[in-house]
Amino acid sequence: MPDGDVSMPDPSGSGLITLAQRGDVDAIGTLYDQHHQALFRYIWLRVGEHSLAEDLTGDVFVRMLAALPRYRPTQATFRAWLYRIAHNLLVDHYRKEGIRVSAPLQQAETQSADDETPLTLFEQKLTVERLRRALAALEQTQREVVTLRFLSGLSLQETAVVLGKTEAAIKALQHRGLAALRSALAGEVGVSDG
Repeated sequence: MPDGDVSMPDPSGSGLITLAQRGDVDAIGTLYDQHHQALFRYIWLRVGEHSLAEDLTGDVFVRMLAALPRYRPTQATFRAWLYRIAHNLLVDHYRKEGIRVSAPLQQAETQSADDETPLTLFEQKLTVERLRRALAALEQTQREVVTLRFLSGLSLQETAVVLGKTEAAIKALQHRGLAALRSALAGEVGVSDG
């Protein structure tokens, strides 16, 4: 037990991060396990390729390990900090590749739906496809805010950290993004019903 620690700290607490900052392999593995799947899905929705998303997700954790000694919980939650790393990695990737692509949302959402019935999968695919088209109609920053807040589950504060904006700006972008999303979905219903 390092430095007199009696037990493994709460997985979501700063004790785990402190252990990881000290190089504790189990703590680093726990952080990886806690965040890998959500980060992979976030990246996959942006790049559209499973293997590329896996590579970039791995790169996020490589960058995390390199930057971990400099992480300070007073500046951002660990999750927001990780998503900021992922966001910056994606910006670097887009710059290098000169592209801006999103994966079909239904691919990421139905990836783990192995035990669903065919009818349920079909209904989910239709719903997700409608959502994907509606999200594509949003301005890029609004789409990013809506994706981080509602598909990745980040708080206003975490989203602000990831995007380097104020919470007030995130609230405004979220409000406008949700209004545009509602409008796009309403237009989608009108088109499919008419």
